[in-house]
Amino acid sequence: MTVADLDRVMEIAAGLKEAPHWTRAAYLAAIDPAGAPRRIALVAESGSLAGFAVASVVMPQAELETIAVTGGGQRRGVARRLFAALAGELGAAGVKDVLLEVRASNAPALGFYRGLGFQESGRRPRYYADPVEDAVLLELRLRP
Repeated sequence: MTVADLDRVMEIAAGLKEAPHWTRAAYLAAIDPAGAPRRIALVAESGSLAGFAVASVVMPQAELETIAVTGGGQRRGVARRLFAALAGELGAAGVKDVLLEVRASNAPALGFYRGLGFQESGRRPRYYADPVEDAVLLELRLRP
């Protein structure tokens, strides 16, 4: 992801209810190579920017902070390919496990992550607000 991608990335996120609505400063921090924690941020293109993913790296783990795909790119394998590229970069960096959290009511995301091999590792009761609900914690062991 580059600074040139940020307007489109923010537009994609704004159009998706479940995507985090970060500020421009938060996205700039995510792509800052000197930032801490270190982050890997990728975009997917399919004629135009179709999605993006951001993971923070705190060895030997990474947290998938977001993965978002345009409505037109959903159910077309864009997110799966994007995550595969991200997992490849994380694995090359020495990451062993990828962690994430997702709203308990977000059945499409839970199905997607479980389809990638993520396993539930716990819950955070009443973690989310508006509406209040649990966060489901998921974990994936990367293959060496």
